[in-house]
Order: sequence, then C-alpha cells, then structure tokens
Amino acid sequence: MADTPTPIELQKYLGGVDYPATKDDLVRVARRNGAPDDLVSALENAERDSFDGPTAVSSAVAGD
Repeated sequence: MADTPTPIELQKYLGGVDYPATKDDLVRVARRNGAPDDLVSALENAERDSFDGPTAVSSAVAGD
C-alpha cells in the first residue's frame, strides 16, 4: 500500500462505520476489518478526533 491510503483503501476497511465517528471508532473498525498496520497508523495519526463522513477521513489522513 502507498504511504498515504487512498480513499478507496480507507473505505474498504471502514465499512460499517456510522458517521459521525470518533478516531477511536475508525481505528477499532479498521482493525476489525483487517486493515494493514500502516493504514491503522495513518488513522491514529490523523489530526482530527471526530469525522462527519468519509471525505473528512480521507482529508485528515492525507493531511489536507
């Protein structure tokens, strides 16, 4: 996987998330869905603590 996960990669591992969601919610779902460690780390290192939808997750992980 690339250094920054693509929106498609993120959503593959975040299936089942109910938004708004916290960073902890996203990490928990990603791990449950078998996300690779680098994707989980990207979520953990996102500068936001809550997300209103997939676009917000992608932006935070990309550092936008």
